[in-house]
Amino acid sequence: MAVIPFDDRDGVIWYDGKLIPWRDAKLHVLSHALHYASCVFEGERAYGGKVFKLTEHSQRLIDSGRLLGFEIPYSLAEIDEATNETLKAAGFGDAYVRPVAWRGSEMMGVAAQATRIHLAIAVWQWPSYFSPEAKMKGIRLKFAQWKRPHPETAPTRAKAAGLYMICTLSKHNAENEGFDDALMLDWRGQIAEATGANVFFVIDGAIHTPAPDCFLDGITRRTVIALAKECGYQVIERPMMPEEMAKAQECFLTGTAAEVTPVGLIGDYRFTPGEVCATLMKAYTAAVS
Repeated sequence: MAVIPFDDRDGVIWYDGKLIPWRDAKLHVLSHALHYASCVFEGERAYGGKVFKLTEHSQRLIDSGRLLGFEIPYSLAEIDEATNETLKAAGFGDAYVRPVAWRGSEMMGVAAQATRIHLAIAVWQWPSYFSPEAKMKGIRLKFAQWKRPHPETAPTRAKAAGLYMICTLSKHNAENEGFDDALMLDWRGQIAEATGANVFFVIDGAIHTPAPDCFLDGITRRTVIALAKECGYQVIERPMMPEEMAKAQECFLTGTAAEVTPVGLIGDYRFTPGEVCATLMKAYTAAVS
């Protein structure tokens, strides 16, 4: 299947306050964000013409920028409005939404406090990773060779571009070995997350998930926890060691792109997607609809 490059598409992108032609949404090669990772972003999904949890995503974008030491020059309401304007202009009911904010090219060096902060929002069609039938087979993960860092070594609560470098390396390695994704541990050796999604385990009817003390507490993660409790499941957030996966019957990932995706294998640990996965997939579909 031919790949359509993201710099050569029809449509419009919201860029620093106005909609411009897609192909004109460019930045200079000496932008600070490219050299020093001073960039934050969000991943959002629209269902039926409405972005799910839009304001929560917009607020996290603002908070992430502040954690990287810069203020996005638009208010929460203005970012929400710009997102809705871009989605409407794209003309898609169901779509993926990518807001991104970054330091510009006024200064080049580690210190760049006088750089202009830019904001862009793009919308494109990106279907779910898998059909419901394929999902219930469970995807396959290997253990990542990289670990999530200590919160004192990186702004781990930010959705910052630089924090995803080890995710790309880990996912590429997994795909090259025939897996779908990789499970990342943290610096302590505890279970953290997949490369772009949070992870949950079903152990004797209860749902267990790692406490997000050094990785992103996903908006989809919080949504699924609430849905699970509404469905009558006990949800336990706690530190988890890899060997505990031997006790788990089911496993699934959550994220904007992944939604609720069952897992069939992580390394030598195997799981059978069942009632809990099916129930939460159905509940999540109902919530976003």
